[in-house]
Amino acid sequence: MEWLLAVLVLLGLGVFVLPRARLRYVLSQAFPLNYSKILRKNLPGYSRMPTDLQMQLKRRIRQFLYQKTFVGCGGLTITDEIRVTIAGKACLLLLNRESDVYPQLTHVLVYPSAFVAPRTQMNTGGVVTHTNQGLSGESWSDGRVILAWDQAAHNPENEARGQDVVLHEFAHQLDSETGSTNGAPDLKTAAAYKAWSQVMEREFSQLLHAIENDMPTIIDPYGATNPAEFFAVVTEAFFKKSQDLAHYHPALYTQLRNYYQVDPCDWI
Repeated sequence: MEWLLAVLVLLGLGVFVLPRARLRYVLSQAFPLNYSKILRKNLPGYSRMPTDLQMQLKRRIRQFLYQKTFVGCGGLTITDEIRVTIAGKACLLLLNRESDVYPQLTHVLVYPSAFVAPRTQMNTGGVVTHTNQGLSGESWSDGRVILAWDQAAHNPENEARGQDVVLHEFAHQLDSETGSTNGAPDLKTAAAYKAWSQVMEREFSQLLHAIENDMPTIIDPYGATNPAEFFAVVTEAFFKKSQDLAHYHPALYTQLRNYYQVDPCDWI
């Protein structure tokens, strides 16, 4: 009986040890040359990043690709370019930070282009309406992110607007890791939350004011939808319009720099 118990204990330990050993093996492998070419092609700024950040990013990408399952939808065939591009952009949000690689995420679903999602709405009179909405990305709390590849790929029009659907949806993933998607990711301390809340509330109000008065803003107006969308939108701006955001919204930029632990102005 004792030997049986010993075997069961060892088997139980193997459940935990073997995945860690496999991950260590994956992370020890050389980063494929074609993956590096994909990053240089589809991640603007990658070639200008410091070497240590490039190495961090590659390590995070390897872990992401090992742990997450990509699913092609709508007839799309998943390629290395799709996997590495999406993983690279998602892992930009994790550099220099003590965090796992999106522990709640299991699947990335990719459509060729905008996909249709059903929506149910109830008006003030209690009437329920069902509609279909075209989307380029969605983040779910059940372990899924859904993306349109034509928007996730390097897109000059989106670059000019400072938009990136991958950064946007994975900011939502970070936001949801606290158990509530409310525009405040895991900030570790009460003081950090207080400073974050003060700046974000003020900037959110300023965005609403700019929209109501037809004033120009470098922050995508979609951020005025709610605090969660505001966080996702300003994350896009932090990485894609870093110099403008730092100039026109220095307090907001500082909060994002403190959270993401990088300064894209140095390499974007």
